[in-house]
Amino acid sequence: MRPNLDSLTEEIQQFLEAEHFIIFRSRSRVPDEARLVEWDSERHADFRQFVDCALKLGVRLINFHAREFNAGYREDAVEQLEECELPREEKRELERRIEELGLYEGFVCAIELSFDFDGRVYVFDLETEWYEEWHEIMDEIEDAIPGEEDGPGGPYNLYSNN
Repeated sequence: MRPNLDSLTEEIQQFLEAEHFIIFRSRSRVPDEARLVEWDSERHADFRQFVDCALKLGVRLINFHAREFNAGYREDAVEQLEECELPREEKRELERRIEELGLYEGFVCAIELSFDFDGRVYVFDLETEWYEEWHEIMDEIEDAIPGEEDGPGGPYNLYSNN
């Protein structure tokens, strides 16, 4: 079971301030994959180890991002679900799962800490189990939208069949 990310968010901020880090409240930096180095948060889930690594490198600026689950996520998912080519029963099941996750609105679903060093972005991230379920639901919806995937290269078929 993943920790309560709402209370962990507060704990991280207090820890960083107590250790005299500069906290830069950023958006997620994960889309910058070319320079990204991800921390193994599955086996080393204590953020203090990640922060200690930054400290040992002489880095004092930590980018902090806490993602809050909101109603817009569910609204977008329901809109996308309408475009899906799925049997009625499967659509209902996905819609039920989407609605069930509504009880988490307003809660922190993901935390991301990052810092820059030597041309790379080092990232520590944690997600709740229910947010991981959210990703699974969205993957199922995307897979069922016609025209989204036309083979291994996606809609533009960038991979050669040779």
